[in-house]
Amino acid sequence: MSHMKTSCMTRVFTPHRLLQASNGWQQHFNPPRLLQQNMVDLPMNNSTTSFPILCHSVQASHSSGIFLGGNPLAHSFSLILFNLILITAITRILRFLLKPLRQPLIISQIIGGVIVGPSFLGRNRWFQRHMTTESSQFLVNNLGVMGFMFFLFVYGVKMDPSLLKKSGKLHVSTALIGISIPAVTVFVVSLCMRKNMDKELATIPSLGAIAASLGVTAFPVLYHILKELNLLNSDVGRIALSTALIGDAFGVSCILTFEAASQGETKIINTLWYVISVVVVVAFLLFCFRPAMMWINNNTPEGQPVHQSFVVAILLGAFVMGFITDMSGIAIANGPWLLGLAIPDGPRVGATIVEKSKTILTELLLPFSFIMVGSFTDFYAMSASGWSSLSPLFVMVLTGYLIKFFITWITLYFWRMPFRDGLTLSLIMSLRGHIEIILFVHLMDKNILKVPGFSLLVLMTIILTATFTPLISILYDPTKPYMVNQRRTIQHNPPDEELRIVLCILNTETINSLIHLLDISNPTSSSPFSISVVRLTELVGRAIPLFLDHEKQQVPPIYQWTNTINILKHHQQLKGMFMNLHFFTAVAPTQSMFRDICELALEQEASLIILPFSSVDVHNHVVKTVNSQVLNHAPCSVAIFVDKGLLEVNTMGSSFCRTRHRFAVLFLGGGDAREALVYADRMVANQDVSLTVIRFLSHNYIGYNEIEKKLDDGIVTWFWVKNEMNQRVVYREVVVRNGEETIEAIQAMNDGAFDLLIVGRKQGINPVLLTGLSEWSESEELGLIGDYVSSEDFFGSASVLVVQQQILRG
Repeated sequence: MSHMKTSCMTRVFTPHRLLQASNGWQQHFNPPRLLQQNMVDLPMNNSTTSFPILCHSVQASHSSGIFLGGNPLAHSFSLILFNLILITAITRILRFLLKPLRQPLIISQIIGGVIVGPSFLGRNRWFQRHMTTESSQFLVNNLGVMGFMFFLFVYGVKMDPSLLKKSGKLHVSTALIGISIPAVTVFVVSLCMRKNMDKELATIPSLGAIAASLGVTAFPVLYHILKELNLLNSDVGRIALSTALIGDAFGVSCILTFEAASQGETKIINTLWYVISVVVVVAFLLFCFRPAMMWINNNTPEGQPVHQSFVVAILLGAFVMGFITDMSGIAIANGPWLLGLAIPDGPRVGATIVEKSKTILTELLLPFSFIMVGSFTDFYAMSASGWSSLSPLFVMVLTGYLIKFFITWITLYFWRMPFRDGLTLSLIMSLRGHIEIILFVHLMDKNILKVPGFSLLVLMTIILTATFTPLISILYDPTKPYMVNQRRTIQHNPPDEELRIVLCILNTETINSLIHLLDISNPTSSSPFSISVVRLTELVGRAIPLFLDHEKQQVPPIYQWTNTINILKHHQQLKGMFMNLHFFTAVAPTQSMFRDICELALEQEASLIILPFSSVDVHNHVVKTVNSQVLNHAPCSVAIFVDKGLLEVNTMGSSFCRTRHRFAVLFLGGGDAREALVYADRMVANQDVSLTVIRFLSHNYIGYNEIEKKLDDGIVTWFWVKNEMNQRVVYREVVVRNGEETIEAIQAMNDGAFDLLIVGRKQGINPVLLTGLSEWSESEELGLIGDYVSSEDFFGSASVLVVQQQILRG
């Protein structure tokens, strides 16, 4: 049976931790089970100083169990587990409550830490005695430091420093002006108020560090919040991330300068050793570690995981770098961050490290980081310290926030950015989060900040980020550019003009069927195709989205799809002037991938977006998300192609190979059906295609919208007059009373020999034709009828083309 050890432990605590401070606040230490307290005089610097000696019992690490009379909260390991459970539960509850208010996760995390700290639960005597013991606080604080180390390591992996040299004038000017003017202004203001500051805070390096931090907007902070707002690959999101990357380079320079100056306050030689340490660490990472990582990245086959031993070594390396930089006097968090920068971002190594670290970081280590932050935050101490001691710091911070916001806005106005976009971007560049908290903790560690000042900075960080984030989501709608009034459809595209198409490729294995679809769409000399082919790749292992025009930009080797491009180029040569291809690569988060597609369609003035789909994609979250969002926001018509082997030899219902391809249009009415019929009309001009059009009508014409009915009649009449003499075209009408009869009619016409079924998605369909059909479907983006004919249960192997006509949203 384990038992509480009661041996006397002697520990010496410095006076500033135990004695009343002159500014009215007291940082106390309450050791568990105090046995004895004495004062002892110790010689220091040719004088004698009184130090308290506390004798207290030491906790055993594990409890013997409640059934044997043990108290779990009297043991350090049990306390660590309970702290983790408590902070996780509080953070999740806060997240649930604050998310409808459009608050980012960082707000819930900080407030959760503050709640378990001395500002709230920590005020309770029972909580203070049992939950904030010395041993548990020691472990929590060290785990918290490890959490912030790992946080910076992961974001170092995601960052791509090579983008710095690709920054445009807008990014550079916004970053430099938005950093330098606020930093200089705050520094000047702080110099004027130095006499009212604490001695440690009033030093030039300390003031410089705080002034620089108020000017810099950290890249990880913006990435985290922009990802939550789904704005990573929006226009303002791209500008903000590129600008923040420049700011980070400036910020790191300031931190290193501050550290070097601090080292030199005692001896100048210390600064020299500090600089030498930084140079050695950077040189090792650049010339030894980076080449090794590139070798691993290049020798890992595409689609295969990085070898487990490499992953373990790299993750362990983050802690090794933290130890080395801390030993060398460099800030402990800088080592893991620099190590992360040396790891190639993107798929393979970068993606593997991020994926393997995600759970450890977010669910295990970061909660302790915010417990640590909360333990340093004491609003009662801040109140007790009085306005006079906090006013200099408050004025500095407020000045920095205001100058940062307005100078960024003015700079963007100078670059003629629209008012609303400029305002949004200024709000984004003013956000604060993890990096600022890490800096505050670092300043606490250096005794530059005390608890009241730290609490003030945390409070102002919460207020600013919690206020600005909802304003950003309210002010900025990234889909607004897609709301066009101009008709961009196949139906309204002049018959003798070029048809512009955006062809999306999510999986290169679908390329052959997509080429066949383009062929049967019948490009001609009078109406050639201009096709923008975009390869869509999910953003993993890196933070900044990419959108690359192959004619203007070089594609990184890890994102190249050379074989597919060569196949398409070969086909282009076969088609001659009938088909012109342009290639693009988009790397974006799943939730915002549709923006790259829609923006490309908008820029190219496309009339049609073609999206691939297959039976295996029914449960593919990425494909379903992209397709659904493109359908909801596209500035033109959309066709979803469900491939079941288009143009492959079909022996269903036939014992011989046919020379023609049988297509059918299921015309249920509405704008989508009209667009599908016009697309089919273009296809039937191909001599190898025969077409059957089946129009479904409700009994006694019940349920029709009069305008939609007239438009349907007009397009059907146009089609039949044009193709009346064409022996390869069959037109039939079927009258039904409900959805069940609609399904029966489709089954009756299906002999299993069709190669392609073309159907409108759902817009404008007479509801009587679908009465009684279940609203449940596996693939809502295909519509009820499209989902039914593309399912595995539908007889035959016909591919399906589901068409949605452009929805005018302007």
